[in-house]
Amino acid sequence: MPPRMVKVGVVQATPELFDLAGSVARVCTWIATGAAAGCELLLFPESFIPCYPRGLTYDATVGQRTASSREQWLDYWTNSIEVPSPHTDTIGRAVRAAGIFVAVGVTEREPTGGSLYCTLLYFAPDGQLIGKHRKLKPTGLERYLWAEGDGSTLTTFATPLGRVGGLICWENYMPLARMAMYQRGVQIYLAPTADARESWQATMRHIALEGRCFVLAANQYVRQSDYPERYRTALAEAPDIMSAGGSVILSPLGEVLAGPLWNAEGLLTADLDFGLLAKSKLDFDVVGHYARHDVFALTVNGQPPLQHIEFPPCNE
Repeated sequence: MPPRMVKVGVVQATPELFDLAGSVARVCTWIATGAAAGCELLLFPESFIPCYPRGLTYDATVGQRTASSREQWLDYWTNSIEVPSPHTDTIGRAVRAAGIFVAVGVTEREPTGGSLYCTLLYFAPDGQLIGKHRKLKPTGLERYLWAEGDGSTLTTFATPLGRVGGLICWENYMPLARMAMYQRGVQIYLAPTADARESWQATMRHIALEGRCFVLAANQYVRQSDYPERYRTALAEAPDIMSAGGSVILSPLGEVLAGPLWNAEGLLTADLDFGLLAKSKLDFDVVGHYARHDVFALTVNGQPPLQHIEFPPCNE
């Protein structure tokens, strides 16, 4: 039997910043675009709904909060997404119409208490929201906005497309978090991010080589002019291009299959040849013959077992 081939897509796009309904609508449009391109799996960037608020300070001063920072927080909080909600139902209907597996980066608003989380949502091709991952450690000033996730959402799915899981942005610098993904046998590793540095490409390539997995990295393309007028004064000294992108798709041997894409919106696609997964294990297997289980062991508090997901027919 020939190795399985899976066509995947990575969306590099601009959300409707600080606009929940508008960002959901853009997600739905890109889902249709990905399906039209033949994608079976589609990845969106970190916090695509309602945006990654790059460049805003929220008047962060140790020991002090301001009225304006609370107004900015309210704006971001109001436009963040509850899970589940009518907005996730809207995305689910778009996914069902497309009949593809979709992962979307969002800022999630918890209905009880109201904390925000940087979250990756997973939708099966029938439109069902099958799970989520909350970022374990927000970076820098992100900690002012987002609460921390825990091991209970270090989720990996066994699907007809392969084993799918991933981490968000600088979680990918956490060796034990990566290992938690590898020990579930991840084959399609998702890495939504807000990091548009050239050095991020090296990180993604390292993960592909280390995990012997396909890596999909998605980032937003955002200009200063994309922000609502109410934030223009605060961003007056910011560069015109706030996030240049750098989305990319890599093979288990670290080869670039598509991208990186810079300074534009676009859809990257690649055909994943699962024969490469086996070939790559000849000389290195991070959880197999290179693991030294007699020396090392990793225990992850609360990590769920591999979740098996079947794709039932999608009836319109």
